[in-house]
Amino acid sequence: MSEELLEQLEEWHEEDEFEEIVDAIMEIPEEERDYELISHLGRALNNLERYEEAVEQFLSIQEEGKDDPLWHYRIGLAYYYLERYEDARKAFEVADHLEPGDEDTLEFLEWIRNKTAPKPAKESTTVTYTDPDVLNFWDDGALEADQYVSAPPTDELIESVEEALVFKLPASYIQAMKLHNGGIPRNRKFPIGDGAQDYIEITGILGIGRDKKKSLCGSLGSRYMIENGGYPEIGVVICDCPSQSEVVMLDYRSSGNDGEPEVIHVDKANDYKTTRLASNFEAFIGGLEK
Repeated sequence: MSEELLEQLEEWHEEDEFEEIVDAIMEIPEEERDYELISHLGRALNNLERYEEAVEQFLSIQEEGKDDPLWHYRIGLAYYYLERYEDARKAFEVADHLEPGDEDTLEFLEWIRNKTAPKPAKESTTVTYTDPDVLNFWDDGALEADQYVSAPPTDELIESVEEALVFKLPASYIQAMKLHNGGIPRNRKFPIGDGAQDYIEITGILGIGRDKKKSLCGSLGSRYMIENGGYPEIGVVICDCPSQSEVVMLDYRSSGNDGEPEVIHVDKANDYKTTRLASNFEAFIGGLEK
């Protein structure tokens, strides 16, 4: 491997040109990629949030990386964002053993401890979505509100919609829809960073039903958007966005079809990039801002 290529890879890394790194290394025949090249490739895949692919690359050089703290740190990072916290903990602990005191490694270990600590028992498991004032939360005067809002769903309708979607809807979402079944909220921005422009925006929230175009099983509902937009078959679209290339979904990959899904944003125009927004629907609703 030439010094010129290594310098170019580092330059691209400094400039956040991670796709350039991946493309350049993938052009090299697999049998000619050495430990250093694959390390660069795995790091770039991590930076592109392609964590499954990153793990695959790192595992291909596992034997060579066993004494390299950076190898353990990088695969630990991939495991962490895949929410494989036990695998991540083991990797970061080895990294800390090989290079004690690294601040980033210690920070990840602290985050893992916080995420995996036993949750205190709750006095009640009742969902408290009723905290926001329903009339103030929804903008029923919005021009397109009628495309979303349906009568409160019956238990029979909920069951039939879940059957059609092949996913069990979260209790917090069902309770919210029983109070106000779909619509356009007044607060439609969800922050994803510290900057003023770091947010995603929704247009409306799909209700439980079939009759309204923008309900879960409506003509412009979840199945329509997934099948016609090519969005991943990982859950249910619950919000459309001003850009027709973006949606907000319930993501059941880590919970299973009957579990409590996370809420993610999917950007079709950006190679279907997914961004985790909240651990559940209630947290997503509570995080919406003007």
